[in-house]
Amino acid sequence: MPSGRTHDRITLWTLPVVGGLLLGLTRSSSLTLVGCAGFLLGGLMFGPDLDIHSVQFKRWGWFRWIWLPYRGSMRHRSPLSHSPITGTVLRIVYLLLWVGIAVFFSLALINETFQLGLTWNDIGSNMGRSLRQHQTEWLTFCGGLEIGALSHYLADWFISTRKRFKTQGWKALKPPATKGRKRKTSRKR
Repeated sequence: MPSGRTHDRITLWTLPVVGGLLLGLTRSSSLTLVGCAGFLLGGLMFGPDLDIHSVQFKRWGWFRWIWLPYRGSMRHRSPLSHSPITGTVLRIVYLLLWVGIAVFFSLALINETFQLGLTWNDIGSNMGRSLRQHQTEWLTFCGGLEIGALSHYLADWFISTRKRFKTQGWKALKPPATKGRKRKTSRKR
């Protein structure tokens, strides 16, 4: 499995390729920038190695405590953390849970302190309007997040397969055999 520095190099070296592909697909420099920002965030800050004490985990600085429950509940390289789409969606939902808690307490504090009268309906309608008006940008950003995480998955898979290939030869490319328990059969005499 590659080190955190190797994953960072892969993310940074593939950024021009991702940017070129996005520009070719979207024909929009602003969408390309949004997608590249998602790619960098997905590769450098929001990748699958948040389930261990990794470079990505350390980059969160003062906010790394947010990921401690996630780390405690995830086994490293489990299908929930290291699988395409599922892993990224799970990390997004997990982070949005923390953001929601912070917004809830901040809104309560601001309303009590400044008597602004903000309601959850106001916030929900503004967020819904933003999501509808900028749907393409949000989808491009989320796609960039997924591609950034996908570069991590592919690097892990490639290095692991290459190591197995060196020791096992072509057998390394076959799917691993399942480790099931053999059932005892009783013989009637």
